[in-house]
Amino acid sequence: MTLTFSRDRYRDLLLEYQPKLIKTEVENEQALVIVEKLMHLSNRTPEQQELYELMIVLVGKFEQDFYQRDKPTNPLSMLLFLMEQRDLRSSELVDIFGSQSAVENILNGMIQIDRSSAQLLGQLFHVDPMLFSRS
Repeated sequence: MTLTFSRDRYRDLLLEYQPKLIKTEVENEQALVIVEKLMHLSNRTPEQQELYELMIVLVGKFEQDFYQRDKPTNPLSMLLFLMEQRDLRSSELVDIFGSQSAVENILNGMIQIDRSSAQLLGQLFHVDPMLFSRS
């Protein structure tokens, strides 16, 4: 069964959470609470998934602007952010990248995330794989 996206349910979620550009650390902490709540839902609806991805982008933008003004958001920083949010260790990515040394090379910025790994990361984190691609 394919779940269909409901504009009405999404509107209700937007009204409940009222996502917006994050401008302060307090707002960022509040947004992270929403991300955590949505992240731990076992069966997110399409509308919850959309809100989850939106919140990740908003948090990522704030953290890029506030904490790393000179470092643009990139696939690696997005991966590190999501790993931190889920409290994942590098060893938990071996199945995606094939070996611990490949994981370390990715996390140290020595090699880029390839398309198939981006797909697997998207599935793992329940986000759009394009977050892990350079385009």
